[in-house]
Amino acid sequence: MLYLDNAATTPVRREVLEAMWPYLTGTFGNPSSHHTVGEAAAAGLQDARRRIARVLGVRAGDVVFTSGGTEADNLAVKGIALASMSRGRHLVTSPIEHEAVAESVDYLRRLHGFEVTEVPVDRAGRIAPEDFASTLRPDTVLASIMAANNEIGTVQDLTALGAAARSAGVPLHTDAVQAAGWIPLGLDRLGVDALSVSGHKLGAPKGIGFLAVRGAIPLEPLVHGGGQERGRRSGTENVAAAIGLATALELATAEQPEAAGRVAALRDEFIARVLQNVPGAQLTGDPGHRLPGIASFVFPGTSGEAVLLELERRGVVSSSGSACAAGSDEPSAVLLALGLPPEVAQTAVRFSFSAAVTAAELDQAASAVVASVAAVAGLG
Repeated sequence: MLYLDNAATTPVRREVLEAMWPYLTGTFGNPSSHHTVGEAAAAGLQDARRRIARVLGVRAGDVVFTSGGTEADNLAVKGIALASMSRGRHLVTSPIEHEAVAESVDYLRRLHGFEVTEVPVDRAGRIAPEDFASTLRPDTVLASIMAANNEIGTVQDLTALGAAARSAGVPLHTDAVQAAGWIPLGLDRLGVDALSVSGHKLGAPKGIGFLAVRGAIPLEPLVHGGGQERGRRSGTENVAAAIGLATALELATAEQPEAAGRVAALRDEFIARVLQNVPGAQLTGDPGHRLPGIASFVFPGTSGEAVLLELERRGVVSSSGSACAAGSDEPSAVLLALGLPPEVAQTAVRFSFSAAVTAAELDQAASAVVASVAAVAGLG
């Protein structure tokens, strides 16, 4: 079985498991306990926090551990907005955000009276910096724009967007869940004030993530209780998973320069072969500004779900898009935002690669795509 759904989740790396093991066995204490067993766990947690902060170029205290990317997005959007209501109630986002951001924004609109502006995207999913800048107002308390889209792989020009946000005095949050491991991270590097990451996209376990947020940004906690994470996210921390996430992030960061270039070249060969050999196939997302590990298509005249089943029958596992929307009969909101008709959007198939993918594997995958689409279209 060839697994090409790494944008949904990745296998846990052996190095991560080995780093976690001591904190699942001997060093098992509660990091909030004031005794030697708890203090040993607290030391491990703080070391994980420092290591993540070093990668991002922030202070250790700017890293808030969460249960994953969804919670990190919720904490960023709701937490910053709710803490800033005295300044205004206007939010800026895009129509292609992950559900964790989109639904958090909708919650603020429905229950707290926020006004929301969606900056448009072009047919490749890119935001024009001038369009973004035009949406920012004196009462805008937050803009949230994802670094790279989880369905189509399009990468935004966050440096330009961040410059516009800073000029307007507006905090900028980015969902970097898919970007982590593929593009260099860092709040200053990307020009953002808050950044969300999820461990299970990087080779860490499910159920761990973090929000990195500049200390000067006001943040209202969503989870109250024992005051962990400097009062910004209560609940006993998952020490072992935090250490696993720090390990996975360091490994991915070290490997990123070589892996990104190599996988991007393989991706381009795969895309070219599919477009050349599948009649009517269309690439979705920006052809150049896209993650190395994502190749996404629509196959008009077919059923995307039927193509996925044919692919799996031929030994290739992929997806129709976001795992969070799996099972929905509705066409992807991301693809509709690009201007695709609903009937075409429902034919989407996404292939997402690990850093270890090989040319032979993508050759196998391309052959399977050609055969599967032909079978579904009644041509094979």
